[in-house]
Amino acid sequence: MAEKPEKLFEQFPGVTYEEWRAKVEADLKGADFEKKLVWRTNEGFNVQPIYRAEDIADLKTTDSLPGEFPFVRGTRTDNDWLTRQEILDTDPAAANATACEVLTKGVTSLGFHVEEPSVEVLNVLLKGIDLTKVEINFHTCRCKAVELTKALVEVVKAAGAADTFRGAIDYDPLRGVFRKGKDCDLKAVVETSKALVEAAADVKGLKLFAVDSVLLADSGAYIYQELGYALAWGADWLSQLTDAGLTVDQVAHRIKFNMGISSNYFMEIAKFRAARMLWAQIVAQYKPECPCSAKMHVHASTSRFNQTVFDAHVNLLRSQTETMSAALAGVDSITTTPFDVPFQRPDAFSERIARNQQFLLKEESHLDKVVDPAGGSYYVETLTVAIAKEAWKLFLDVEANGGFFAAVDAHKVQDAVNESCKKHHTDVARRKEVLLGTNQYPNINEFAAQKLQQQECACHCGCTVDNERALCGKRAASDFEELRLATEAATKRPKVFMLTIGNLAMRLARAQFSTNFFGCAGYEIIDNLGFETVEQGIDAALEKQADVIVLCSSDDEYATLAPEAFKYLNGRAQFVVAGAPACSDDLRAVGINDFVHVRCNVLETLRDFNARLLK
Repeated sequence: MAEKPEKLFEQFPGVTYEEWRAKVEADLKGADFEKKLVWRTNEGFNVQPIYRAEDIADLKTTDSLPGEFPFVRGTRTDNDWLTRQEILDTDPAAANATACEVLTKGVTSLGFHVEEPSVEVLNVLLKGIDLTKVEINFHTCRCKAVELTKALVEVVKAAGAADTFRGAIDYDPLRGVFRKGKDCDLKAVVETSKALVEAAADVKGLKLFAVDSVLLADSGAYIYQELGYALAWGADWLSQLTDAGLTVDQVAHRIKFNMGISSNYFMEIAKFRAARMLWAQIVAQYKPECPCSAKMHVHASTSRFNQTVFDAHVNLLRSQTETMSAALAGVDSITTTPFDVPFQRPDAFSERIARNQQFLLKEESHLDKVVDPAGGSYYVETLTVAIAKEAWKLFLDVEANGGFFAAVDAHKVQDAVNESCKKHHTDVARRKEVLLGTNQYPNINEFAAQKLQQQECACHCGCTVDNERALCGKRAASDFEELRLATEAATKRPKVFMLTIGNLAMRLARAQFSTNFFGCAGYEIIDNLGFETVEQGIDAALEKQADVIVLCSSDDEYATLAPEAFKYLNGRAQFVVAGAPACSDDLRAVGINDFVHVRCNVLETLRDFNARLLK
């Protein structure tokens, strides 16, 4: 008789949470557990340092399989998402040539911008493309959506693809509101929507109504805000159009969610899982004839909000983890935003790299072979429920106040997202949020002004922005980039000299911190091995024509070294102390007012120095 196999680790005794907590608190040596190890999210809930089986014992998210209601584990039984590329050419022939080329490189979904829709234009645009295999998505002016739909249906039917076509028109009457502050006539929207459904009746796989929460994500919305507002947006499509006489099945099958992906890796996995679960519950309340109507169709795009102009190749790291979180979460299609979008129209190289980022996840990591790999994870399951609760609160609040379109018309959505954007910018300024290469570890020898290209407005209309009604949309790095570009434009690049003296460990640490700090403004940094006296250091700094001298030493030594150095310098350059020593008040009493340390608002401090130094 074969021996029963021994289970992994079963020879070790179980450990209770209380035992684990007691051990951790002992290792903390008196430090507060909650302050040290518990993370407070922007979504309004705490994240613990450990999760165990008992934390998910009562959760319902683990009760279903992939493809089963409420679809928290996915709407499909596979994870073969579509790789989408946006075709930026607006000339039909040029766009077709680009599309046909990228289809030979693994792309399975295309996005086109159509300015003048007609059958003739679409025949040129889609020439040589197999409409039974490639997903086709269109952006056009909202006033031309019906015209485009009619033309597309005619082209699809002529190609014999009416039963197998997959794609979207992405009719979004709020895009102009969010981007430019335009008005939105809800009555006209409903009439247009009904006409779209009628026009698309023969092509069941054509999505019509966009929930473009990616606009909110790219404007700095928190994860729970994007999700809560996306649900409210989708629910308003349902309520407005069913009230107008359409069935829930007619509407729900035509809705497509275009969502963003931030760099908060696990939270984004949880967001998409929670989104499917909550959307299924919303649609179910309308009692659809087909249970499949409750499936959420999601296209995900990596964030533009955290992309940077300086050290732009770091954008590849950000978009790779973002793409991975969406892939693991089981979305239907993904656009990986090229790394050079903040400063130029993407070129062939950046678009190729963006495609290959997804192919790495498929062909080398095989993420398309596993459905919902996060399912059952104590951490992810707990996050899924926590995010769902916060998003649901926001959804209910929007519903109680008239729905999403009413909230947008009253500027409530824009105000809330812009406030979150402002908080992001403040956190970046204080380094509570890190943008590598921008507010932390900058490449001080990089110059970016020459690579910036003029960008036309996103809607190709040249219109102005009503800031009272529009989303702010400023990338998180934009404030620091303005700072560095101002330094580049100055007639003289400021020099910052590290006057290192005294305690070896402290002077090296503080010189490194200060180099990083002032490098964020693009200043020239002059570091040193150390000086015997402050007089030697200051003389060396003035010989180098330094504009700023940073004293780098230990707190104990500052009490004597700083006044000596300040007196000897006698106003010949800006004088800064690296750190926040206990003797700071005494140093201020002798006229020393500039200190750089971890509690500084880096952006405001550097703006002040720019005002003093730049000519």
